[in-house]
Amino acid sequence: MDTFEVVGQEYQPRIIDSALARALGMSGAVVLEGARASGKTMTGLNAAASYVFMDDPDSRVRFEVAPHSLLDGAVPRLLDEWQVLPDVWNLVRRAVDASTEAGQFILTGSAVPVDDITRHTGAGRFLRLRQRTLTWWEKAGSPEGTVSLAELFEGRKPRALTDVAPDLGSVIERVLQAGFPAMVSLSASQAAARLRSYIDDVARTDIQRIADIRSRPEVIKQLITAIARSVASEVTYSTLAADLRTIAPTIDVETVSNYVGLLQRLFVVEAQPPWTPALRSRARVRTSSKLHLVDPALAAAALGAGPEQLHQDLNALGTLFESAVVHDLAVFASALDGEVSHYRDSNEKEIDAIVTLPDGRWGAVEVKLGGRQFPAGAAALNAAVTQFDTATIGEPAFRLVITGTGPLLTTDDGTITAPLSMLGP
Repeated sequence: MDTFEVVGQEYQPRIIDSALARALGMSGAVVLEGARASGKTMTGLNAAASYVFMDDPDSRVRFEVAPHSLLDGAVPRLLDEWQVLPDVWNLVRRAVDASTEAGQFILTGSAVPVDDITRHTGAGRFLRLRQRTLTWWEKAGSPEGTVSLAELFEGRKPRALTDVAPDLGSVIERVLQAGFPAMVSLSASQAAARLRSYIDDVARTDIQRIADIRSRPEVIKQLITAIARSVASEVTYSTLAADLRTIAPTIDVETVSNYVGLLQRLFVVEAQPPWTPALRSRARVRTSSKLHLVDPALAAAALGAGPEQLHQDLNALGTLFESAVVHDLAVFASALDGEVSHYRDSNEKEIDAIVTLPDGRWGAVEVKLGGRQFPAGAAALNAAVTQFDTATIGEPAFRLVITGTGPLLTTDDGTITAPLSMLGP
């Protein structure tokens, strides 16, 4: 469908497009989920042949008078923001059950309703896709000459380019460039203002749409800031609760856990789960997830970190940069039906990101802000991989150190280093 005719905007191709096309070819309905303003409506419209906006007042009237009319139209039919009228889920389920054809409906949503509405009645009928914000690769206009994650899994090594190392200023600029499509062209200060408003809307409005909570919006905003301070870390709910007690003295760990769960239902927070491979050693695998905000620039805005602050605080920049790497890997991996986790054990061996594919192949990724830190990153990867029982899980398809300011090259032992600016699908 021509998005310009519908909403007056040309569609910018997204990495998720191919995954959506595949899903429509094998399932009666596809649920496209993601944070508000991440581009789901445009992606859905681009793939759809007809549409209805469920948050339109006319749609509510139609649902009350003639609910099945919302499903009438050429397929795939987009039901945008379906969770506004959650009972439409069962109408779609029955329509899918009554037909043998795939690709009938696309449902987009920026919040997960109560689980029992969807989780038990969608099995075998719906496929779910997570739409994240734009990657560095997408924000740069899909440049040529990138290091392809898909090709790394095929064993293809990139050609060395030692003169492409970005400078620190450009890395900071890219970290602060919001990945929400409507904000990409904004300056750092403009984006920061919009992102602070986004956080305020989440705390005041969005979270109240899915739960009746008693805490003031300031508590949710402080929680988002606390998560931003600990992105890419195995932060505990106890630590988050201690941070919140400066403004909510009686808040307990269970409440904080519930609030984090609500932010996950809004797709504002995403957990990076632990990887638990078979080991050679007797080390115990740590089982805590890492938390990330939906976009690294949103984390920077929550912290009040602009270009000057990040130039002065390289530790903060490093955590935001690692979150950016994990974000982009998750987008690229999803195009391969893969997932991104992390590894850490009781021997203090760790790997920042493990990318796994359904066929069992896996790759190990270490993140270093500075290009000169590449040797340390490669050594850390090699030390961690020696812990694994590769006779059981196989050798890694690749070992990759992603830097902010380093070159693109492959060492004699096969470890690849590349700047994030050159990483693509």
